[in-house]
Amino acid sequence: MTTARQLSTEELEQGLDDILQSPKDNGVLELIVRRPAVDEREVVAEGTLDREQGLVGDNWLSRGCRHTLDGTADPEMQLNIMNARVVALVADDPERRRLAGDQMYLDMDLSPGNLPPGTRLAIGDAIIEVTEPPHTGCRKFAARFGKDAVVFVNSGMGKQLNFRGINAKVIQSGGIRCGDVARKLTAQ
Repeated sequence: MTTARQLSTEELEQGLDDILQSPKDNGVLELIVRRPAVDEREVVAEGTLDREQGLVGDNWLSRGCRHTLDGTADPEMQLNIMNARVVALVADDPERRRLAGDQMYLDMDLSPGNLPPGTRLAIGDAIIEVTEPPHTGCRKFAARFGKDAVVFVNSGMGKQLNFRGINAKVIQSGGIRCGDVARKLTAQ
């Protein structure tokens, strides 16, 4: 991996026009990343989404969640999805994109106006549903991409357009591959 370069607010804002051109529908799945253990990332060309496990081989289920009363994994936060254009901008190097901590990176408008909670997406053989919990930058995101990147994704516009990403759950198990097109189905 290359040396980390953290972009300034000005540099990040220069990428805004490109992000705002993200497709509303038929977005391409550009990157799939499994997290087999804390701070480990495995980029895969294809994977399996499972209703019980989430992304097979990812530690979502075994890691649990500090937001649930009993510490078990939150089914509403089974998948973390980030806009591929946002991560390309903040990471500044394709090899660093995996460090954002999400499992799926879509070239698609993830704003609530385009993908409100309940919206279903068909990707490959799987169907996922956007869920309600917000997805925000954490300390690790700040350490990897810088304070300006956290401010950028969590700014008024960044939150309004879900620059840090969205949460989703698997509705129908199935295989996914980089290059698959994510199609909006319906809001349930």
